[in-house]
Amino acid sequence: MKLFCIRHTRVAVPPGICYGQSDVSLADSYPEELALVKSLAGRQSFDAIFSSPLIRCRQLAEDLFPGEKIVFDHRLKEMNFGEWELQPWDQIYATSEGKHWMDHYQEISCPNGESYPEFRQRVTLFLAELKTKSFKKVAVVAHSGVIRLIKSIVENQSIDEVFTTFEPAYGGVYKFELK
Repeated sequence: MKLFCIRHTRVAVPPGICYGQSDVSLADSYPEELALVKSLAGRQSFDAIFSSPLIRCRQLAEDLFPGEKIVFDHRLKEMNFGEWELQPWDQIYATSEGKHWMDHYQEISCPNGESYPEFRQRVTLFLAELKTKSFKKVAVVAHSGVIRLIKSIVENQSIDEVFTTFEPAYGGVYKFELK
């Protein structure tokens, strides 16, 4: 099965802010970015279309695939950063708790948020369910963290390797083979 993972476009949040599962709006540049994404992915046909239900993905999915059935799946949401949502990353890193989490993010949760194992588990469950379908080509509109996890799982790479070598661009389209 071919997976076309599409990252949402820029958001109306200043750079350096942690916004994870916060339901933030798209940036004013959205119309231009949408046109570019349409040129990359919007002219193809898909057996199924899935999207994170967060507005930044929902709006893009609906505009890319008007009139198509889109399944909004909570497993495609970005990681939940709990108390750190909408806080500057610099402030988070400046705390001992933030530094500790960064050194151990694969093992511990953010304060009142989600752990990396929980995040990975829900994306893994999504992919496992997809494998049970007879789809040949699927579109997934999601977030950077989700797309990185998909790459890690599908290409059997460590998440550390993926985080250091792969940065999904806003509005980027990434193709994977799900076997």
